[in-house]
Amino acid sequence: MNKSRNQNTKEELEKEEMTVDLELDDGTNVTCAVVTILTVADQDYIALLPLDENGSNTDGEVWFYRYSENPKDPNEEPELGYIEDDEEYESVADAFDEFLDTAEFDELVDEP
Repeated sequence: MNKSRNQNTKEELEKEEMTVDLELDDGTNVTCAVVTILTVADQDYIALLPLDENGSNTDGEVWFYRYSENPKDPNEEPELGYIEDDEEYESVADAFDEFLDTAEFDELVDEP
């Protein structure tokens, strides 16, 4: 995935909010808004915003997962995986911060 894919994802998200339903280890289900898909060191990651029963997120918490799609079958559900390495997690968090900085800059530039 390259930067243009990240831009496309951002544009798609602006048009329509995509969500993912996750089943947590304790068996509860959480609906999350897809914030973006990032690429760090040739690995894709997804940033998810967990939503409450009202469809809101009041604490600003974002969850990161490894993300992969089946290139042979684009209709197949993408796979999410845990990030277990602290260094890997920090790299993804830094990339997400850069994404937010760019998004905020773009909003400032796009304002009339």
